[in-house]
Amino acid sequence: MLTVIALIATLLTAVPAAANDLIGVASVIDGDTLEIRGVRIRLHGIDAPESGQVCNRPSGAAWRCGQQAALALSDRIGRGTVACSVRDIDRYDRAVAVCIHSDEDLNRWMVSEGWAVAYRRYSRDYIADEDQARRAGRNIWAGTFVMPWYWRRGQRIP
Repeated sequence: MLTVIALIATLLTAVPAAANDLIGVASVIDGDTLEIRGVRIRLHGIDAPESGQVCNRPSGAAWRCGQQAALALSDRIGRGTVACSVRDIDRYDRAVAVCIHSDEDLNRWMVSEGWAVAYRRYSRDYIADEDQARRAGRNIWAGTFVMPWYWRRGQRIP
């Protein structure tokens, strides 16, 4: 009986507020992927360095920019509630969404802070934010790096 009650409670808390919304405490998987109650969410229109990816500082020193991007997103969210508006499902069965925390578009924040780039292949929504971060030399834009989509294909040197 207790198992049935636990299952019902889990199902009720997992019901989205609207058909295309996922709301809850999010776990950060990497700089462009969250998880809410077991649902993987790819942040729409952005691409962050991969967890194992390194970037180079202006001095040439390597740093773990992918790991730092994920930590920055995690610090921004903390244990607060995140609301994600699902736009699509990708080929890996992840929800593709714009996610909001404390009235802030997290996708835009990641790009404007230089922790991710605008993923032009899928969206033009964050290009201006990327341009601003690049001009300001924020985070990954302070030195050199391989675009995440090239890094995933094996390119490791900028």
